[in-house]
Amino acid sequence: MFGKFMNNYYYGKAGKGDYRKEDLPRTRWQLFWEMLRVRFSGLVQLNLITALAWLPALYVISLLVNGVYAFAEVATAVSADSAAATADQLMLVENRQAFFSALMLRTLLYLAPCIALTGPLQAGMAHVTRNWARDEHAFLWADFKEGVKENWKQGLGVAIITGLVPVMVFLGWQVYGQLGARNMLFVPLQMITLLVGILWMLAVTFMYPLMVGYHLSFGALLRNALLLALGRLPHTVGVRLVMLVPTLLAACLAYLLPGYALYALMGLAGYYLLIGNALARFVYASFSNAAFDRFINPRIEGAQVDRGLAPQEELEEEEEEPQG
Repeated sequence: MFGKFMNNYYYGKAGKGDYRKEDLPRTRWQLFWEMLRVRFSGLVQLNLITALAWLPALYVISLLVNGVYAFAEVATAVSADSAAATADQLMLVENRQAFFSALMLRTLLYLAPCIALTGPLQAGMAHVTRNWARDEHAFLWADFKEGVKENWKQGLGVAIITGLVPVMVFLGWQVYGQLGARNMLFVPLQMITLLVGILWMLAVTFMYPLMVGYHLSFGALLRNALLLALGRLPHTVGVRLVMLVPTLLAACLAYLLPGYALYALMGLAGYYLLIGNALARFVYASFSNAAFDRFINPRIEGAQVDRGLAPQEELEEEEEEPQG
């Protein structure tokens, strides 16, 4: 009962439009910013619902940060007084590359199952944000649970692969890099490994919106996501980079001002626990809706296009009306 009351308070009654017909946004940008304004509090709630699932991943990342800080303390001590350093400390500093490689591999291996756990929840978030991004009604709890129930298998499959891809890319980069040092024929394989990882991360942008929007086999889901990522390659890269801005800012602050590194990491963790994941899903949903309307929906008989936007007929009539 309380959940229904909160949904009505934040999102109005089911079936009731947010705009009159003449007030509908004219462009994708207008639709995005208006829906973001209207649904911002809902995105915060949606993010908090799923935040618990990301705590294992945040814990693994904290272990990585602790490992880096521990090495930094040892390196500082050795640099200040190498004569007083122990043999283990000297060996650690001398073999820093091997230390960081092992640390990164362990982190990626621990992260893989943590990411897999989030797959079904990401599908539920995609179901809600898809509707919000095109100005359609969605009950927060009910639609979220529906999205999880209907798409948890594909969501889990995508998340498992997403967790394993960084491990495989890292191992491939390391192995082919070592072989390439002796034989240049392995260098292209090293580049291909990196390219495969990048393409997967770009294709993931479309995978969750595709799985909640269309009835596709898992293979068709992956294939269509990859084709969309390639078809909208510059835009997809731009969207992914924009969503990395908070992480890049925190990394730059930690690098330039080491004394504030802990605060930067705490701020970044707070951002993702409060709004970051839901905001990313909303951005990807808005971007995907536009791509679907261009490449998929016109090919499907009876499929609606430009949901949430003013009808094209009205825009053409406005342009034809004489001014003055």
